[in-house]
Amino acid sequence: MERAAGTRLSPGVSKWDIRQKIWDYMEASNLADFPRPVHHRIPNFKGSFLLSHCVRKWEVFEKAREVKVDPDKPLEGVRLAALQARKSLLVPTPRLRTGLFNRIVPPPGAAKDTLRKCATSQGVRDFSVPVGLDANVQVDLVVVGSVAVSEKGWRIGKGEGFADMEYAMMVSMGAVREDTVVVTAVHDCQVVDIPEELLGEHDLTVDYILTPTRVVRTGCMRPKPPGILWHQVSHRTMEKIPILKSLRWREEQAGKDVTLKEERTDVPAVAEPARRAKDVRPGSPPLPNQSGLCQASPKAESASASSDRLHELPSLFVGNIPPATRVSEFKAVLQEHHATPAQLTWQGAQRRAFLRYRDKAAAEVAAAALQGLCLHDCALRVEPAKAQRHKMAGGP
Repeated sequence: MERAAGTRLSPGVSKWDIRQKIWDYMEASNLADFPRPVHHRIPNFKGSFLLSHCVRKWEVFEKAREVKVDPDKPLEGVRLAALQARKSLLVPTPRLRTGLFNRIVPPPGAAKDTLRKCATSQGVRDFSVPVGLDANVQVDLVVVGSVAVSEKGWRIGKGEGFADMEYAMMVSMGAVREDTVVVTAVHDCQVVDIPEELLGEHDLTVDYILTPTRVVRTGCMRPKPPGILWHQVSHRTMEKIPILKSLRWREEQAGKDVTLKEERTDVPAVAEPARRAKDVRPGSPPLPNQSGLCQASPKAESASASSDRLHELPSLFVGNIPPATRVSEFKAVLQEHHATPAQLTWQGAQRRAFLRYRDKAAAEVAAAALQGLCLHDCALRVEPAKAQRHKMAGGP
């Protein structure tokens, strides 16, 4: 099978390793349709639209009255099947910017061609009405896209967490129940073994897997997200997804703990009275007032003092980073291995990075977590940054 031949996974892999392996294999084997390349997408695998014929005869689908289907291209056929069966079809709003989801409402007496248009991304925009938090929604079937999934029901998306968040938000508003079925549709090569240690409590699992050749009942017993895990939600995420503010207020009124996680940035927790213009990113939070630590002193002296404190922080050197690696991918790998630094200095062109931690213990824990780690089949080189600086200063 293609699964065994093309997508074997090595021990100690990360979520990003699995994503990359699937994306690379599907591109090399020409197993995807538009849009290409499939990297950083939910792959639109060949044969995905034909699932519209298969799913209509599936007992689980036949029983469902209200269906939520993600807007991914490979699920277009499933959206069409729901419309043709006259089911209530809900589709999440893009990146959750303007709400949770919309209901697709085709014109009265819509013919097949019109229904096909309604199932596309353009149709979702043209033939939908928003669904408010107070709407009496009871979703019977949730269909999500995936980059990879295991026969045990463990799923990996493209790394942005929207499917997990959408489900958690539906729990929060009472739109799903314990018996709501969660399904994903993928190519056979996307069904791989996934180590359970890669999963977090926020990760959504699936009950069924649909492929062009089979239907897999996973029998997954791992609990699905019990709702929004506020301690994992940052202030930045709250700003990106405005509807979270309403849901948080409701849960706070209900007496739930809605404390957000401490905002993490790429700057260390040391006094820095002014950030240089080239370091400012759109949407970056303002730095806290450090007047108690750095009293009125010239800018040059403050910057120099800050720089000195910065270099005093325990640091790690990470080398042999694959040339095609993006900084966002590297950050995600660090987060998955619980090695997120206080500051990251990225030198991708030199295939290296420097990680600064708030204390020696944090640096030692991160070093242990990253030892032996491979990224795109390249073994990363991890060592104390001080030792590396001595080597660089000493020359070849």
